[in-house]
Parts: sequence; structure tokens; C-alpha cells
Amino acid sequence: MQSLINQTLEEHEIVAVDDGSDDATDERLQAWAQQDQRVRVLSREHAGIIPALNAGLAACRGDYIARMDADDRCHPERLEKQAAFLDSHANVAVAATLVEGFPEDRVREGFRIYIDWLNSLILPVDHAREIFIESPLAHPSVMIRRAWFTQMGGYEDHGWPEDYDLWLRMHLAGARMQKVPEVLVYWREHPARLTRTDSRYAVEAFIKAKAHYLCKGPLKGSDAVIIWGSGQMGKRLSKHLLREGARLIAFIDIDSKKIGRTRRGIPIYAPDSLPRLLEAGQRVRLLSAVGSRGARPEIRQHLKGLGLVEGVDWWCAA
Repeated sequence: MQSLINQTLEEHEIVAVDDGSDDATDERLQAWAQQDQRVRVLSREHAGIIPALNAGLAACRGDYIARMDADDRCHPERLEKQAAFLDSHANVAVAATLVEGFPEDRVREGFRIYIDWLNSLILPVDHAREIFIESPLAHPSVMIRRAWFTQMGGYEDHGWPEDYDLWLRMHLAGARMQKVPEVLVYWREHPARLTRTDSRYAVEAFIKAKAHYLCKGPLKGSDAVIIWGSGQMGKRLSKHLLREGARLIAFIDIDSKKIGRTRRGIPIYAPDSLPRLLEAGQRVRLLSAVGSRGARPEIRQHLKGLGLVEGVDWWCAA
């Protein structure tokens, strides 16, 4: 709260949603509201993060809406720089920021790797290219135009991460996402984070979300789908794609022990079979789903050599 009070952008309001806390949170928020007229408190019975988010959205009065979690911090110029960015980039729907994990000694390797990847995505083309890999925006770092929240109908509950769901829906609707290339949000790492305790943020839930929106977007109307990767990631993705009605015709793998076998009754081929398989229909789409680190650049290079265009002919999903 102090980091929001200290923002250099003076014309902003702070809508603090207390989702039925059972500690002294409400009293502390009310004390802040008495000290600063920009603070408004919504005290609600506990309903969960999605109803709380939507209640907060409904109470906001600004054209730009920024997200912040109770346990994070932001740079004093965060809101000013994001608002200025949206003012000068009328075609951008979301202005996020780079983030830094803290406390440093508690940031796990996986979280650090994710933050490094997330911070490498700056331009709209970066986010559009990699949005099916993982959530490309840190939720507490975004500032979004109110018009886009209205168009999307706010947050929805589908049993997977509500923020990733929103980014995917916005992406399919043509939203451009970009980051102010500075660390303006400090993202707290701790074992009690919702992303570590709620099943909606488990890996399987992310894969279900990917499969659902891949089928509603890039794979819609395709004659057939090929998955590069018959390991655990490819196997899990294929399960949900099949449930969504995708027509899978092949897996691609470089492991000689897997080539010639099947996965879910679908044959596994070597990469040199791809040209022939791609001729199986006019709209054959390829997904890369290999979880091992370092595989993505090699797959990109191979597919580029075949003349395939990422985001048109194929997509990374891991």
C-alpha cells in the first residue's frame, strides 16, 4: 500500500478489495482510507479471487486499470510510466512491466527462470509468438484499458488461471500487449502464494487452458494437427486437444526409441517425415510441445528451414 501511496502519478485511485479476511486487514485498509482520500475499501464476504477481481473492476472509475497484489511492491514511477505509455500507444491494450522476484534468497530456480523468460518478452510480436508457452505477463504488473476489460466481460472462472485465461481471450480478440522495458514491480516469492496452493494454477490446468484456446484460435478449421514432442508435455497436451475435438495425426520426436511407436494410438515419426505429413491436408497445423530446456531454439531452427512460419503454420506450446 505504501508503494501505491508513493506513486508519482497523483491522479489515481486505489480500490482495495478485502475478500473476507479473518485478520486485521480490513481495519488497516480503513485506516489508510482515512489518511488518504484516494483509497477506497471494498469489504466483502469471502468469495475467491475472481469475484474479488470483478468487484474491484466494477468499482474502478479510471480509463486505465492497474493490478496489484497485497504482498508485492512497485516502483514510485510505475503508474506514471505505464499511463504515459498507453497515452502514446493507442493501439496497445495492455502495458505491463518487467518484474523482479524478492526476497532474493527465497526465489526458487523455476520462478527465476520464468521471470527471465517473461522479462525477455517486450514487444507485441514477442507476446503473440509465445503466449501459448506460458502466461507472458505478471498479473500484478499490468495496466489495461478499461474498454478491453468491458469487451472481455472481466475475469472468468474455467478452472484454470484467471489471468492467463484473460490474456488468451484478449489475444484471440486481437489485443496487443507490450511491456515498459523497466523493472517497476517487485514480485514476492513465498510458499503460501496462491499459485503454489490452488489447483487452478497447477501445470495441468495451464495445459487445459492452452488446448482450449488453441482450438478456438490457431487450430480452428484445421484439417489436422501434428505435435512435435511425444514426451510428457506432448502427451498431456494431446489429451486435452483430443478432448477439445482436435484431429491429431502424428507426433514428431528425435528419440529413436520412440520413433515407430504410438502415443494414444497416434504414430510417432522422425523429423524428416514432416514434409510428407504436412501434405496430409491444406490446413495442417503443427505444435511444439517439448518441455526440455534448450529444445525450443533447435525446433524453431528446424521448422524455419522447412519454410514454416511461426504463428502462421506452427506454434510453441511449451
